[in-house]
Formats: sequence, structure tokens, C-alpha cells
Amino acid sequence: MPTSALARGPVQAAERSPAPDLARGLMLLLIAVANTPYYLWGSEMGVGSSHPVDGTVVDRVAAFLVIVLVDLRTYPMFAFLFGYGMMQLYNRQTASGTPPEQARRLLQRRNWLLLGFGLVHAALLWMGDVLGAYGLAGLLVVWLFFEVRDRTLIVWTAVLGGLLTVGTLLAVVGAFFVARLPADDPAARELVASFGPDTSSMTSTSYLASISERLVFWMLGTVGQGVLMLVVPMMLLLAFWAGRRRILENPGGHLPLLRRVTVVGLAVGWLGPLPSALDHVGVLSVPDHAAWVFLPVQIVTGFFGGLGYVALFGLIGHRVAQRRTGAPSRDLFRTDGPFAGAVQAVGKRSLTSYLLQSVLCAPVLAAWGLGLGQHLSSWSMVLYAVGVWGLTVLFAVWQERTGRRGPAEVALRRLVYGRPRTV
Repeated sequence: MPTSALARGPVQAAERSPAPDLARGLMLLLIAVANTPYYLWGSEMGVGSSHPVDGTVVDRVAAFLVIVLVDLRTYPMFAFLFGYGMMQLYNRQTASGTPPEQARRLLQRRNWLLLGFGLVHAALLWMGDVLGAYGLAGLLVVWLFFEVRDRTLIVWTAVLGGLLTVGTLLAVVGAFFVARLPADDPAARELVASFGPDTSSMTSTSYLASISERLVFWMLGTVGQGVLMLVVPMMLLLAFWAGRRRILENPGGHLPLLRRVTVVGLAVGWLGPLPSALDHVGVLSVPDHAAWVFLPVQIVTGFFGGLGYVALFGLIGHRVAQRRTGAPSRDLFRTDGPFAGAVQAVGKRSLTSYLLQSVLCAPVLAAWGLGLGQHLSSWSMVLYAVGVWGLTVLFAVWQERTGRRGPAEVALRRLVYGRPRTV
């Protein structure tokens, strides 16, 4: 699509609202905490879990909190913000005079590029890349649902949610009967092996060999997480609905909705993983060959948890926006405070910050790099994740202070929009 057909270019700094950027910035902290346990390649992991089965009391407390608050809650939240950003981009383009068909083609071009970014990210560093899953889901959902009525978006979200719930209930029933098998039964051993975490790309000491292992994992994960697990398409549909109403740009006009979603979403999102967390720390005793059931339960309740976090960050964004008087200053650190300004700086560079996490983790933690992941535990890995996020905050703040955009954002914009036109 020729960029000259567009009525405008990318979003400018003065047009940004605090809530989406705050949500993206805080979300990246949770993503770091969720991803880094996979680098603990020197430990025995639980069935269907990324957490070591042994460790000290502090390790168990850390794993318990991550399972309840973070695991499988971050990617739904990221998916919602991704879909919301697509609607923001479309609204800005059409409001400036770009024909709707050309604006949709712009979205699809961006989705194709994210799929490509994800492929490169997985090949070079991180098997669990989510950019490919969002790009693939974005291509399908924009093609099928972008122009449908609001009611259709809600109905299809309910349909997909119903399918996911039914599948989860069937899994729970199946696990109840599977739990009666003796642990040495061949079927039981096969279940344990099939739901064990794949750490081959982490344990490989050859970087070249690890590339193919990461790509195989990524291709399966892109289709599974982006489409088959249903959560990402559901989040995109709801994000389109919310984006049409500008809920995160104007959270003050939707406070009752945001409060209800926060309470219900976080209640379901935090209660759902409790059985898995209690089993992990030994309070419950679920046979290993039935513990795989925690995964579908985590997925369906993670949908609610992700929505709850989005709504919570929307409420925080409303409080930050209330500090502003008149037109927002270009200095986020003066108008919104040092912490909120720093988090927004990360959110404005969410793609760069996400990729930077892999740069700071993979070469240091994987066996083909320095191999530090073999020597860390659950609690020390949480500290490492927080430290990684902190470094991305410092980088984003430096870029904000010097008026620079994130390098990944610059590259993506250049590929989507072409070179800026000069006047």
C-alpha cells in the first residue's frame, strides 16, 4: 500500500493518553516475571508448569505468587492492548481522511510485520515470543471481524468463551478419571512426559543448534497461543469493542465498568490458579499424570485475570490523568510524577522494551550463553526479572529525556509507513 495514500503518519507524543502506556509499561514487568522461570533449565519442573518442584521456603512462596498473580495472565492482557492499539491506529487514520479500506490494509501490513518480527525474535533469542501469535491472530480477526457490529463482537466473544469453558470442564472431568490410574501405568507416564516443559533450546550448549529448537517451539506456540487456545482472539474482539468507545483514552467516562471488570476479573483470575499453586507447594496432592488439568484452568481464568489487570491499569491511568491541567506537558516526569512518567516511557516503547528483555535474559541465562539460569532459583529469578525490567525503565527514561523513540518502534514505523515525507 503506498504510504502517500494515507492522510497521516504515526501517532504523535502529544496525542497519547496515559492509561494505555501505563498499562503497557506495568505489563512488561509482569511479562518479565512470567517468562524468566523458563530459563531455570538446571531444575526439575512440575508437570505443565514452568516452576521448579524443589527449593527453599522462599522459593515456594515466590513460585506460589507467580502462579496466582502472573502465569497465563500477561499474554491475554498484552493481547487486549495490542487489539486496542489497532483500533486506535484505525480511528486516527480514518478521522484524518484515510479511506477505511486503506486503513485496514495498513493494519494488516503491520500484523504481517509483527509476525516477521516474532520469527526473527524466536530464531535469535526467545522461543516463547508472542509477537508472532498476535500478528497471526490480528491477521485473522481483522479479516473476519473488524467491520462487524458491536453486538457481533460481543456474541462471538461469548461463543469462543463458551467453547473454551466447555473444553476446560471436559478436561477437569477427564483428569478426575485419569487420577485413578497408578503412577507406573504406561498411559500415566506418557501424560507426564507430554505435558513436561520443553527446555531443549535452553539446555543446548550450541547456539546454532538452539535456533532450530526455538523455531519449532515458536511455530507451534504461534498457532496454539494465537488461535487454538482462543484467548487471544477473544481479547482482540473485546479490544475492538472497547477501542470504538475509547475506554482507555477516556477512563473517567467509564469508571463503573472499569471497577466492575477489575473486581470480577481479578477475583476469578486470582482464585482460578489457587489449586495449581497449592499443589505446587505441597498443600494439595494431585498425581503428576493428572496435574496437566491445571493448564486449561489457568488458560480460561487467565482470560478474566488479563481483563482485570487492563481495567485496573485503566483506573490508575485515570488517577494519573487527573493530575493534568490543560494540555499535557511534553515532560511526563513533571506532569505525571517520576514513577508514572517512567512507566509511561516504557509503555511508549513497549516493543523495544519487550525485545530488550530477551537481550538481557537469553545470552546470560541460557546454556549456550553464560548459563546463569542453571544456578538461580525461583526467588532469585524473580529478582532477576525485576532487575531486567528496571534496566528497560532506565533505557526508556533516557530515550524520553533525549527525545528518542524506541529503535524497534522506529523500525516498525518505517516499514509500515515508509520514510517520513518532507515539506
